[in-house]
Amino acid sequence: MVQVLVLDDDSERAGAVEAAVRFLEHEVVRGPADGQLAKALEGSRQYALALIPAEGERKDRQAALEVLWQEVPELPVFLVSEAGQPRGLDAGANVLGTLQLPLRQAQFSAALKQALAQNAQRSRESQTRPKGKAPRLVGQSRPMQMVNRMIEQVADTEASVLILGESGTGKEVVAQNIHYQSGRADKPFVPINCGAIPGELLESELFGHEKGAFTGAISARQGRFELARGGTIFLDEIGDMSMPMQVKLLRVLQERTFERVGSNRTMEADVRVIAATHRNLEENIRTNDFREDLFYRLNVFPIEVPPLRGRPSDIPVLIEELVRRIEDEGRGSVRFSAAAMSCLAQYEWPGNVRELANVVERLAILCAYDEVQVDDLPVRIRQAAGVPVDPATAYLPGGGNPSPQPEPAPEPAMAAEAPAAPAGGVPSARPEEERAPLEDIPPFLRAAEPSEPSEPEPDVSPANPGRAAHPGDEPAPDAPTRAGNGADPAAGQQVDSPRYAITDVDWQGDGVNLKAALADVEQQLIEDALDHADGVVARAAKLLQLRRTTLVEKLRKYDISR
Repeated sequence: MVQVLVLDDDSERAGAVEAAVRFLEHEVVRGPADGQLAKALEGSRQYALALIPAEGERKDRQAALEVLWQEVPELPVFLVSEAGQPRGLDAGANVLGTLQLPLRQAQFSAALKQALAQNAQRSRESQTRPKGKAPRLVGQSRPMQMVNRMIEQVADTEASVLILGESGTGKEVVAQNIHYQSGRADKPFVPINCGAIPGELLESELFGHEKGAFTGAISARQGRFELARGGTIFLDEIGDMSMPMQVKLLRVLQERTFERVGSNRTMEADVRVIAATHRNLEENIRTNDFREDLFYRLNVFPIEVPPLRGRPSDIPVLIEELVRRIEDEGRGSVRFSAAAMSCLAQYEWPGNVRELANVVERLAILCAYDEVQVDDLPVRIRQAAGVPVDPATAYLPGGGNPSPQPEPAPEPAMAAEAPAAPAGGVPSARPEEERAPLEDIPPFLRAAEPSEPSEPEPDVSPANPGRAAHPGDEPAPDAPTRAGNGADPAAGQQVDSPRYAITDVDWQGDGVNLKAALADVEQQLIEDALDHADGVVARAAKLLQLRRTTLVEKLRKYDISR
């Protein structure tokens, strides 16, 4: 049983056709009213053929055929007529013939067999055609669907193709898809950027040269047209080619022959030519920057690739594909919040897909294995979405919006006078008996125990080098203080900075590995902050007064699971 699409505004005639098809045990789908056909064809139904009346207004029939040609060009179409063969078949859709009403079993069965044979042939061609070498052309929007259809239509021909579009839209990907869906797929695809090679060297690059043809030509060399023999040559940025070089390329396209530089031996140019440019070639013709005859040689089948700003619905699909490629290459992973995705969809993307790929790769590094929030996006994207940005911190790595400022902590007491503050004055978010002790902190970095008060070691006062300083002494006006011990070096007063007391260091022995000791403290504090935050990285980062992206990097550094 197959599905047959019936498009007829005459309900009586459509009913008769439907009854005949159902009698032959096939499913019938009645087409929608005018203007709704394109929308109905967007579904997932697979029709074996379509039946359209030959009678009635020609403009209505032609409109339906044009919609079928645009939406499903491979769908076989038969006209149905009460008067026999019509005077002429309408052009446009894949019209295979005419059926006379009332439908007879033998007639319809023959038409169905013809349609199924054509569908099977297309399927075989699709399966046997080499695939998988070209990057997938990602996009589900209407403009990208049209690009894909045009690729399918032109791929099996030998027509020259001119791909138009802004920089970064994926013109080379379109060219690769044309090549790998064509009969030349098993032969080379050779790209060359005409704008990146100086004009005096481009001829040698395209056509090759013989030994001694010019200074530095120490050996013979094949050109791109030779390397692409039997396959496809992709001339990117053809609009930047010099006028003398355009004349030589035009001759190759006309004669299908060329000579190496320094040789008089004619070689056959057995290649398909696909060109691309971001320039308006018709405007360049008016300014005498591009040859009109070359334009007509190249512009046999133009394909215009839409800019990313013209298809914002494709942005989530593109991001998903870009993240998948990053994961496949073992370079990490990243997720995007709904708010961040909304901001990305509002940006104009002047660099198109290339710019989007760069942004996704950057965020995969900054927010590795995490969810990207709005604050993590580049400043230009947030500004385009109307998100306020603090100019003072706009270009800090990891976002741009300043991190929330923590509440001022109570002034810490000296280590010997603070028996109630665990871990050197760092406030605890839960009772001491529920908190995991920092057992792995080296003893010389633990807070002084309240049960073992000790007298402060005598120090020599800078104001009086001959006398030891005592706790009750006032500091001299010019006496510097140690900022690392909780003092403000500018004001000579205690500052609001939690610290660990340094005790039991054997300075007479080997000393201490400062780097390893600080790393142990950092790891223990990170684990403790995660416990307090119930494993939520953003909350733990706030407790530690760090950016979330910085904390994520430290989690990876110490191999701490969340």
